[in-house]
Amino acid sequence: MNFEAIISSTELSEQPCRLSVPNTWSQGRTVFGGLSAALMLKHMYIQLNDQDRQLLSFSCNFVAPLIASEPFTINTSILRQGKNVTQLESRIEQRDSVCLVSLASFAKQRPSNIKVKSQIKPAILNTDINEENTIQYVEGIFPAFIQHVDLNIQAGAMPFSGADSSELHGWMKFKQMPQKTAQELYILALADAWPPTLLQLCNKPSPASTVSWYIEFLQPLELSTHDWVGYEAITHQASNGYGIEDAKVFSKAGDLIALSRQTVAVFDG
Repeated sequence: MNFEAIISSTELSEQPCRLSVPNTWSQGRTVFGGLSAALMLKHMYIQLNDQDRQLLSFSCNFVAPLIASEPFTINTSILRQGKNVTQLESRIEQRDSVCLVSLASFAKQRPSNIKVKSQIKPAILNTDINEENTIQYVEGIFPAFIQHVDLNIQAGAMPFSGADSSELHGWMKFKQMPQKTAQELYILALADAWPPTLLQLCNKPSPASTVSWYIEFLQPLELSTHDWVGYEAITHQASNGYGIEDAKVFSKAGDLIALSRQTVAVFDG
């Protein structure tokens, strides 16, 4: 089952909704975090039911593992609907326990004389997407969900390679391109597909997990199609088993479309 089929599940129209995700979308002992987050965001869109309000920000705390192939529920609440901004909360629960909690802000566009153009220029903008640089899924070595995405490395290193740089740059897309999925859902899921940059600093296989994630979207999105999306990430500082990873997401034309930050736990001791 591909990304668009899951994100288009009719069960998501219910409040709360109950569904499950196949094992092919697992990441270790849990469901791929980008898919879990996208499902919560899709449920928010349905509960919001307002096409004039666009996604500004999305945050997610990964509280406990969400087990694949087991039913879980998504429950979304509108915390406040103001004149311009709406705030929503969504929770995923499984086995009577909270697994994920997310908050999102949606807003109407308003007339403004202030316009600041992003000065960030991606380093890999003029690099070719060489298929030889795309990670090839190997069962038992990579998380199962990798079989659904293309990650094309342009700078950085593979996990557990003992690298001396915490930067990771590349291009990303789903193998089966969505046709009707909202672009914010597409970007949100892909932005969590890359391994944490901390892992390339490890010299042996070491578990890692995202504790919290915050991503902001630059509206309106400068993305014409569901195409390759650029990604540049770096961990500026890490200690005592935790690191903070910053990332930029941009279109193939080089337009900045999202800024992301994650707190990552690594178990290399």
